[in-house]
Amino acid sequence: MSAYKSRILASILAALLSSSATGAAVVPDRLPNTLIDTLAAKAYKSRQMTSDAQSQHWLSVMQSRLAPFISQSEHPNLLERIRLEAALAGLSAELVLALIQVESAFDTNAISSAGAQGLMQIMPFWKEVIGRPEDDLFDSGLNLRYGCTILAHYLEIEKGDLTRALARYNGSLGQTWYSERVMKAWATRWRPPSALGSNSLTRNSQE
Repeated sequence: MSAYKSRILASILAALLSSSATGAAVVPDRLPNTLIDTLAAKAYKSRQMTSDAQSQHWLSVMQSRLAPFISQSEHPNLLERIRLEAALAGLSAELVLALIQVESAFDTNAISSAGAQGLMQIMPFWKEVIGRPEDDLFDSGLNLRYGCTILAHYLEIEKGDLTRALARYNGSLGQTWYSERVMKAWATRWRPPSALGSNSLTRNSQE
């Protein structure tokens, strides 16, 4: 993970998240401007991740895997946005896809019994924590920005231990059932296309 990402994830999100198993947030005394940049920015310049040929191959393969959940006509740019948001957070896009399958089955309007919203099932208290109560967590891009940043932070504080990071995301730290569900989804549906040469769960396969 780059020094820039580490600074954001360690110094900013660590100030917002407690280390409890429930993943409850703590309101910081001072809100760094970079938090708004990371969680709430609507547009940013992404670095080049792969060649056009590799990109099209990845999108084609993943679109066929996504088809049982949603049609391309419903959300034509969803895969590309997932890939970009995952890259910004230093995550594998395939890991994010697996997590979304488990969390919401790609229903952008999903609401859990606990009140979590959208693709990555973000709790509304996050909007209050960063001082942006107007944010729409049913906006796919914004939901992905929240979810990817939070998961990357959990990976940072767990020193790359994906089982524990996923458990924190779900609020079930100390248990493995949720992590196993995500890993199973990754292994059975979202494993990277072999032509891209990476089977890492935590690193972007197109770096």
